[in-house]
Amino acid sequence: MANQFLLLALLATTTFAIATAFEPSPLQDFCVADPANPARVNGLVCLDPKLATAVHFSFKGIHLPGNTSNPLGSKVTPVNVVQIPGLNTLGISLARIDYAPYGVVPPHTHPRATEILTVLEGSLYVGFVTSNPNNQLISKVLNTGDVFVFPVGLVHFQKNVGYGNTISISALSSQNPGVNTIANAVFGSNPAIESDVLAKAFQVDKSIISHLQTQF
Repeated sequence: MANQFLLLALLATTTFAIATAFEPSPLQDFCVADPANPARVNGLVCLDPKLATAVHFSFKGIHLPGNTSNPLGSKVTPVNVVQIPGLNTLGISLARIDYAPYGVVPPHTHPRATEILTVLEGSLYVGFVTSNPNNQLISKVLNTGDVFVFPVGLVHFQKNVGYGNTISISALSSQNPGVNTIANAVFGSNPAIESDVLAKAFQVDKSIISHLQTQF
């Protein structure tokens, strides 16, 4: 199983690496992120390249199962510029996702990245919704070895439809793709969106909105 996982992960990342990224091409060999630098740029300031080591370009633990004992029954293990500073300016990142039986990754968007997902083990129901005015749902049940693409910025989701645990791995076209979970953003914003706005938007009573806001 470990060998199969590594082979599929390598295939997914290698395939995605040749795709055109949205982020600018680097103008040097690398730009290891220096999060301690106070300068504010669109990305992260480069560490002195003479200080770069293999640690800046590696991450351990992608083979380890994530803890899915939570209300959603899923766990995302990101591997982006936070975990690998050497990804800075390279326009790519990775994530492992574990799903308990019937676990979900709820509707969300990645504002800065297209995602390509490969199922390593189990079965997933996945889909995304096109933008207004059509809002077409494009969905499919995936099995081990299947691949699916979520275009940048579109709302998408995953659900484990098998009886056992499911594992997928995703490559994303940004060093820092971002995640905007729809329910959290709408009902858990800080400060809260006024309930009468949401009541009109969802065409429900304000009491329902108030209840949903308490959940987030």
